[in-house]
Amino acid sequence: MSKSDYSLRIVTKNECKNILDGWHYLSGLSKSFKSGFNYGLFHHDALIGVCIFTGFPVPELSKGLFGLDRSDQDGLFELSRLCVSPHYQQYEHNITSWFVSRALKQLKRDTKVRCVLSYADCNYHKGVIYRACNFKYYGTSTPKKDFWVQQSDGSFTKRSRGKTKGVSGEWRDRSIKHRYLIVYDKKLKPLWDEKI
Repeated sequence: MSKSDYSLRIVTKNECKNILDGWHYLSGLSKSFKSGFNYGLFHHDALIGVCIFTGFPVPELSKGLFGLDRSDQDGLFELSRLCVSPHYQQYEHNITSWFVSRALKQLKRDTKVRCVLSYADCNYHKGVIYRACNFKYYGTSTPKKDFWVQQSDGSFTKRSRGKTKGVSGEWRDRSIKHRYLIVYDKKLKPLWDEKI
């Protein structure tokens, strides 16, 4: 195979969903995902991967990470979803890092980018791809818990916001994540400690 057989194009949320539902480890755990700058990896005309960049998930993150005001969100991105066909990962050496590096370049052409943050869930992977794309490693996230509301059918759904007192449900440990960051704006100084 040759890398010239591959290309990157903007794709829709629905096209992303088809890829994520088929191959992403969160497909059965997450009902929805945010759409943003969605880039698709194509082998000829076949969509075989997606890379999605969204704004920071919560505005307080800019303060905790850089000491910025919570209203200062311009150009701060999270690589919120990444997925490439397992078949192509097996047979095409470094295809995922090749894709991410080109998606980052395209994102910088399409909009103002000051930094990109990405998480690697410790239960599933270590984030080797991010290291290969020059992200710096900032250790693991702080242990936290999420409240899961029990539904009438006995199932549970995660409550992101709102009161929990008097609500039927349970607190569950949130998975620990490796934190990776690439900074393009040299005025931004991470407050987190970089790790080896």
